[in-house]
Amino acid sequence: MSIFSHPAYDKHEQVAFCQDAKSGLKAIIAVHNTNLGPSLGGCRMWPYADDGEALNDVLRLSRGMTYKSAMAGLKLGGGKAVIIGDPRKEKTPELLRAMGDFINTLGGRYITAEDSGTSVADMHIIGERTQYVSGLIAESEHGGDPSPSTAYGVFVGLKAAVEHRWGKSDLSGLKVSLQGVGNVGFRLAKLLKDAGAELFVTDIFQDNIDRAVSELGATAVSADEIFDLDVDLFAPCALGAVLNDDTIARLKVGAVAGAANNQLTEMRHAAALGEKGILYAPDYVINAGGIIDVYYQQQGDYDPARVKAHIETIGSTMQEIFQRAAETGETTAHVADRIAEERFGHEDASKNIDPAAA
Repeated sequence: MSIFSHPAYDKHEQVAFCQDAKSGLKAIIAVHNTNLGPSLGGCRMWPYADDGEALNDVLRLSRGMTYKSAMAGLKLGGGKAVIIGDPRKEKTPELLRAMGDFINTLGGRYITAEDSGTSVADMHIIGERTQYVSGLIAESEHGGDPSPSTAYGVFVGLKAAVEHRWGKSDLSGLKVSLQGVGNVGFRLAKLLKDAGAELFVTDIFQDNIDRAVSELGATAVSADEIFDLDVDLFAPCALGAVLNDDTIARLKVGAVAGAANNQLTEMRHAAALGEKGILYAPDYVINAGGIIDVYYQQQGDYDPARVKAHIETIGSTMQEIFQRAAETGETTAHVADRIAEERFGHEDASKNIDPAAA
């Protein structure tokens, strides 16, 4: 199949395939759109089943970053990188340095940061070979790690969903199922626990589940059972494409709001959620806290209070999307896409974007 006819190809500007035999690196970098600025997106390392799965992921993720940055009011485009391999077994300094070399060949069209399977420490190693890496500023609130900001933004957006769906701002007693309690998911779970929510969790790694159970009093469930729980809200916080014909039919929740990217397997699944009366918080809007944090780090004028205030605008953005969807009868996903496309779709769109607005 030609890359241009791939189902996930969306007029991407550049797709680079990277291989380094000495370190064992196999990676793909995708630049989706740079109308508003250089593409910025995390570098994910994951044990993909095959190369096709990795390509599909990087194409979908890079497109999502374009929409995410536009909705967050940032002068950034969308890009992403994926390294094929198990981060717990195959990640080495040599592999990361080779990745840095490849990123550097793009000359700044793509700026990387940490993501699933990588860390701030890994970004420092990549940074030995390229200047095009972000999320490293020790003076930032979390030492450069954007995960806490991502989790906080999801929490803010989740509260907006609860208020719209149930007309209340208090999360006490809210039953939430979380699929994935890694760096972001665990932090979100803690914020929910502190707000009085009851938690049900699953993860592909048992140690992540054990931590959520022991530290947060969460109830552990199997990976398959997570879709059948009779709870209020489902928070996908792992990999994408978890909302499909099968899982949506099984959901008994009133809302879906989580940190995972590309939660909808296909756009039609947004309508399928709506038909069941399930409010969907568009993923690239609600999980933008991390990219907002990294953006300010990249600008070199990091102010924690300013970053937090910007992240908190995710709540008002979500409310606008929910309201417009209710008024027009469109899905929340379609409303969000239309707003984002208005922002990045024209050559002079960057002149109309206020970084403080979202």
